[in-house]
Formats: sequence, C-alpha cells, structure tokens
Amino acid sequence: MPERQSSRKDAVRNREAVLAAADALFARRESPEDVTMAEVAAAAGVGKGTLFRAFGDRAGLLRALYEARLEPVRQAVETGPPPLGPATPPRDRVPALLDAVLCFKLDNRRLALALEEGGSRSPYRAEHYERWHSLLRAVLEQIPGLSDSDFIAHALLAATRADLVEHLAGEERVPRERMRAQLASFVTRALTSGHRKS
Repeated sequence: MPERQSSRKDAVRNREAVLAAADALFARRESPEDVTMAEVAAAAGVGKGTLFRAFGDRAGLLRALYEARLEPVRQAVETGPPPLGPATPPRDRVPALLDAVLCFKLDNRRLALALEEGGSRSPYRAEHYERWHSLLRAVLEQIPGLSDSDFIAHALLAATRADLVEHLAGEERVPRERMRAQLASFVTRALTSGHRKS
C-alpha cells in the first residue's frame, strides 16, 4: 500500500513538473509548434515515456496545460463573486463571461491558438468549447424574452476564437482595452437583437 501511495505521489509530482516546464517553454517560444515533447521531458527531468503515459500525446499535453491555466477562471465562474459568479444577474453575467474568455485568450494567445488549431477534430467538440457553450447557453436561457440561446452562445463564442484574437491582437495590433470594448458592444447588440418581439 505505501508503495502505491508513493508511486501516486511521484506521478502527481511528475505531472506538475511537466506542466511547469511546458508552461515555461511555451512562454519563451514564438510558436507552440517550436516546442517538442523531448524538450518538455528534458526540462521537467522526466523520461519521454513518462510524458506520453501521463498525457498521451502533444495535444493531450496542450489540453492539460490549457486546463491548468484556466482553473482560476473556472473557479470564479462556478463559485466566485460578481461579475463572473452565479449570483450575478444573467444579463450582466454574459458580457463578463465573454470578457473573461477573451482576456484568457489574450493572456494565453500561443497556447489557445495551438490548442484550437491542433488536431483534426471539430473545435466545437473540444471539451473546453463545450463547457463554455453549455455555460453561456444556460445563462442566456435565464434572460427573459431571449430566443435561440443555443445559436447565440455559438455566435458569441465565435467572437473569442483564438485565430480571431491572434489576428486582431497580432496582425491588426488592436489594443487589448479596445478589443474588450468592441466585444462588450457586440454582446450588448446580440442580446438586444435576440429578444422576441411582442
């Protein structure tokens, strides 16, 4: 029994070391594609076999790193105070949620881009996308008179796609605060136009 507990502790420690090493490597490189699994393993002080057993493949490592960085945002959304937390009125919470997604992607541009562009699966089937869509749809459904919350949730999340954020921030050099203001304005218009006519 103590041996099993020790191996679990080693696995947890190795996982944390790998995530920390990957985080540091991704932060220093221009493109996430420049970071290899061998480099991550070497930086974490683990064998490549350990890395592949823990994360499966490069996409699995990207997902785990993304989820680790996203955890504080998720906690704020699930149990935090306004404006993200559940006590916030739905009409105010929707723009706050989308602003949090946008800020997260601005702060994690390379990682978000690598994750959303990687693999052949539809980005709409990715666990992180489904989680945000489900949350947004549920909040939208609480707004009286708003119709088609499923589509509106998709449309609003499209405005925070990593490739769009990268284009606006990287190529068009749109300042962060201007991008946030533009998104807030777009969300307000979408919520207004989504109202059923009496």
